[in-house]
Amino acid sequence: MCDAYGAVAAVGLDPIEKKPLFHVDPGSLSYSIATTGCPFHCRFCQNWEIAQAPRLGLDIPVRRLPPEEVVAEAVRAGARSVAYTYVEPTVFLEYALDTGRLARAAGLRNLFITDGYATPEAVGLLAGVLDAANVDLKAFDDAFYRKLCGARLAHVLEAIVAMRDAGIWLELTTLVIPGLNDSDAELRSLTAWIVATLGPLVPWHISRFFPAHEMLDVPPTPLSSLRRAAQIGRDAGMRHVYVGNAPELDLEDTRCAGCARLLIERHGYRTRVHLTRAGACPGCGRLLEGVGLGREDRARDDDPRAERMLCG
Repeated sequence: MCDAYGAVAAVGLDPIEKKPLFHVDPGSLSYSIATTGCPFHCRFCQNWEIAQAPRLGLDIPVRRLPPEEVVAEAVRAGARSVAYTYVEPTVFLEYALDTGRLARAAGLRNLFITDGYATPEAVGLLAGVLDAANVDLKAFDDAFYRKLCGARLAHVLEAIVAMRDAGIWLELTTLVIPGLNDSDAELRSLTAWIVATLGPLVPWHISRFFPAHEMLDVPPTPLSSLRRAAQIGRDAGMRHVYVGNAPELDLEDTRCAGCARLLIERHGYRTRVHLTRAGACPGCGRLLEGVGLGREDRARDDDPRAERMLCG
């Protein structure tokens, strides 16, 4: 076992939409944990205090939380899932696997919020435990990965494909950084790869950059750039394109890929679901792609729990 086993540096009870996972148990809570450490050293890291703590020699307080206590706390909190997040979860893979097996037995889902740098062996271990993952596809340029993250693009693409082949539900996120990964050419290449490799129905989350860590001199992403990126995704054939960290754009609702009917409304972390008992569009009957979308897995439309402000 590695030193990170059970040494939790961050615990949170988050709306699942904060991950972001928009096609997994919408409107639910996810019990979220992280240790310290990350194989990347992204200059724009939003959680750099805990992600880069070992590399920077920072003394971060930790709480000992064995797998059975994680699951017990998640159940007590009314969470629908356990999320391994805030840092790269493969750095505490053994801990996540042990926790995940217990979570599955307790009826909870397991989620990874990941940089997509898992080896094929790691993906194989996760295949029977992990329900869904949001993978950061940070750019579509190997030089970006090498210079700003200390990683390689090809390995991320390979891991994404391995997760898909393992039957793990995938959503992808790209943080759009002005002047670094926001050109039309790069965004077209990125979205074309997603559609050709994963299909047009995989959700793509475009996230607005704000200055952080070692990149305090770069301004926030202009709203016009986010709109442009979203249109490039739609032009590539993507059916579920979302824009995060920019509530003023109101581009986080889910619509039916068949008839464009509004299926899930999102306002901040307030979520309202309009799906049939089977998890289908009430208009055309098309099933919405994802996990936990059927009536038996979520609150009823007329249940007050189906429309509430979740803590975050």
